[in-house]
Amino acid sequence: MTNAPLKTPPRAGLPATEREKLNQLETQEWLDSLAYVMTDGGVKRAAELLLDLEHYAYFYGTPIEFKQTTPYINTIPPEDQPEYPGDLDMELRIRNIMRWNSAVMVIKANKKSDGIGGHLATYASAAELLEVGFNHFFRGYDSPDRDLIFFQGHASPGVYARSFLEGRFSEERMNNYRRELQSTPGLSSYPHAYLMPDYWEFSTVSMGLGPIQAIYQARFLKYLENRGLKKPSDAKVWAFLGDGEMDEPESIGAIRVAAYENLDNLIFVLNANLQRLDGPVRANSKVIQEFEALFRGVGWNVIKVIWDSKWDELLQKDYNGHIVKRFELMVDGESQRYAAFGGKELRENFFNTPELKELIADWSDADLELLNRGGHDVRKVYAAYKAASEHKGSPTVIIARTVKGFGLGETAQARNVAHQVKKLDYKALMQLRDILKLPLTDEQVEHMEFYHPGADSPEAKYVLEHRQKLGGPVPARQVEYPHLPLPDGAFYDEFAGGSGERAVSTTMATVSMLSKLLRDKDIGKYIVPIVPDEARTFGMDALVPRIGIYSPRGQNYKPVDSGTLMYYKEAKDGQMLEEGITEAGAMASWIAAATSYAVHGIPMIPFYVYYSMFGMQRVGDLVWAAGDELARGFLLGATAGRTTLAGEGLQHQDGNSQLQAYVVPNMKTYDPAFAFEIAAIFEMGIKRMYVDDIAEFYYVTIDNENEIQPPMPTDRPKEEVIDGIMKGLYRFQKSSNTKAKLRAQLLASGPAMGAAQEAVKMLEEYGVAADLWSVTSYKELHQDALSAQRWNMLHPTEAPRVPYVAQQLSKENAPGVLISVSDYVKLGADGLNGHLDRKLWTLGTDGFGRSEAREELRDFFEVDAKHVVVATLYALQRDGKIKGDIVAKAIADLGIDPEREAPVLR
Repeated sequence: MTNAPLKTPPRAGLPATEREKLNQLETQEWLDSLAYVMTDGGVKRAAELLLDLEHYAYFYGTPIEFKQTTPYINTIPPEDQPEYPGDLDMELRIRNIMRWNSAVMVIKANKKSDGIGGHLATYASAAELLEVGFNHFFRGYDSPDRDLIFFQGHASPGVYARSFLEGRFSEERMNNYRRELQSTPGLSSYPHAYLMPDYWEFSTVSMGLGPIQAIYQARFLKYLENRGLKKPSDAKVWAFLGDGEMDEPESIGAIRVAAYENLDNLIFVLNANLQRLDGPVRANSKVIQEFEALFRGVGWNVIKVIWDSKWDELLQKDYNGHIVKRFELMVDGESQRYAAFGGKELRENFFNTPELKELIADWSDADLELLNRGGHDVRKVYAAYKAASEHKGSPTVIIARTVKGFGLGETAQARNVAHQVKKLDYKALMQLRDILKLPLTDEQVEHMEFYHPGADSPEAKYVLEHRQKLGGPVPARQVEYPHLPLPDGAFYDEFAGGSGERAVSTTMATVSMLSKLLRDKDIGKYIVPIVPDEARTFGMDALVPRIGIYSPRGQNYKPVDSGTLMYYKEAKDGQMLEEGITEAGAMASWIAAATSYAVHGIPMIPFYVYYSMFGMQRVGDLVWAAGDELARGFLLGATAGRTTLAGEGLQHQDGNSQLQAYVVPNMKTYDPAFAFEIAAIFEMGIKRMYVDDIAEFYYVTIDNENEIQPPMPTDRPKEEVIDGIMKGLYRFQKSSNTKAKLRAQLLASGPAMGAAQEAVKMLEEYGVAADLWSVTSYKELHQDALSAQRWNMLHPTEAPRVPYVAQQLSKENAPGVLISVSDYVKLGADGLNGHLDRKLWTLGTDGFGRSEAREELRDFFEVDAKHVVVATLYALQRDGKIKGDIVAKAIADLGIDPEREAPVLR
């Protein structure tokens, strides 16, 4: 550094007035110099100069105020705006048509069925944001660079209105908005692929799920390209979000990932209408500035679209920056008043200094009414979209300032109640028609008729021509993918043979299967192993050096364990997705892979392995969204069961997930006890999903207790055993004691199988011959039973159907009392009661976990062998087969304290 500043500047001794004059003169000279540099050298040179000055000042001790935000004005100045490529008047007419039809659709639905709901205000605020995209950016299936779009859920009426104008929806279907059980197909409330499988792709209306899914979808696009499974393209992932939605942890929890991975294929469009459901998002500050600081802070490219072109007129003649200073002082709560009350409010309260009043001296209130927000100026929006589409090196967020309920008049525009408005009265509808300048008669308004200008109208032709240029209709979902040649049954034979003398957990057996699948020449490249940050915990570290952990940066360092057999390997074409400590991120990543068959036409098979306790209860909303999006793949809840995870305690021990998983309709849930059962589930699951084309996915719990894995039973055909595994129940072992008068059927699943096996032996001492059944899925059994029950109820004159579980456990086929033991809560097994010809007595792990060893935990939860024995004897007593004193003696002999408090209460 040269020309160091003086320790005591001479100016310090000047009188205050002279010092102030000198400061003003100096400031002007600096500004003039900067203006010269910008004119002669360009803005980049000016930025370089300012950076050098900042470094110089900092070096010599000048305190530099850290600012995460830029001034509260548009990021792109008017002189840098590109020419708008569309017909402005035509597109205004089109937006007006869609504003009307989207509003009428919601109002008619609520008139037909009061309280059916819907949203008017969100699309009213987002129309320009969406229409610029539809007309000029969103590329469809016929484009090699097809874009993926996560629509803001509450704006779906506007998306439907566009499809109506394009001729994709009939008026009859529009009349069935939120009426999906009619003879004519209806329109779902929000984006739901499950309900409209040829239309919607992504479920977004559960707040926060759109942003996190969009990030991991953009990342998965890069993953497919870097692995050579998809040709590199310029495809973008667009996510339309609400400002209130950004309070959800999922909305912002992964934005660092997007920046770190340089996802320049990702564009967030943040609709900042400054309102959430009940009122302002940040009434006492400026939420747009908050978002800018947040996204800039982690490395996103931020483009603010705050003010429309009319404001440019004032800003360009405001040489002293009074308007910008006034912008900085304004808070969102104040801003909403201007949007609600218009020009008069602006004149009285915004332009509140002599300098500001002078700027609008010749402006009328009508002129002031034209001062609008940037998100409603298609030229500003287009400039932002174009800049975002061309930006390289980082993701972009476009923060567009809009008005909630824009154009809906005094009923909803910028009002706190805007989100809840579902109806407009006749007067408001007339006002809306006039604002939108639509050729509707008063009678048509009164009848709330849709307006379509006709298939041959300039408006309809315009939208269709633009969609054709961009590659076809959006949104759309087309499922076309190559069906995989699967390995035959012999591929799984090694697991059917058991583990011999070696004790292994079902988790380790699962990793072995996964490793073998990864080596398969036909489907290996489609397997996507996913872990949050527990590969070593689950024994998956051996896979890392072989398939590599995906990293778009490759590996720019030498790992500390590089000399070992299982060294840490990152690679640009790595196959494993190691997501760090983020179950939500890993789940969003799994959804991207699990929907790849439909989104990308590439049948990826994801296996997400995680702590079972941190699955359903932690990311249940994303799991539900996966079902809605028709995901396919495997969720593997490792270290499963309440009693297998010794020492970990209350928050880690899982006795809930099987029950929580039950509620997702198209997710099959299994709790296998043996390795060969898991192999069968994988074999049949992959076949059903990727050959038979069934849109379902699988939750499979696997435990960490090392045990000798038995071979698959050979006393019947292999296909019969596999059929039982998939249906949820099969007899694993039949008692050899055919003469015993006391009989029992023990049903066990997952980690509880060991207790049941031991109990079979102990019961022999009490003269009880027990068969042992493996219950792989209580959900499969219960749903089959419910199906039979429903059929019987609706066909009372026909021979009743018998559920599979009732056939297997009938008194003739399985005599004696029925006892089930599970490492999960009792309610899962209790669901079978009422579908059997006698009572099923259930043992389970209701209550909080404890830090203890397995043996003590199983005693505590009363699911060990001795409690199975007592439960069996008690059931025999209740059945009149034995006396109570035999049960009492067994309780004493086995050391059970009958006065001990129940585990669920402790």
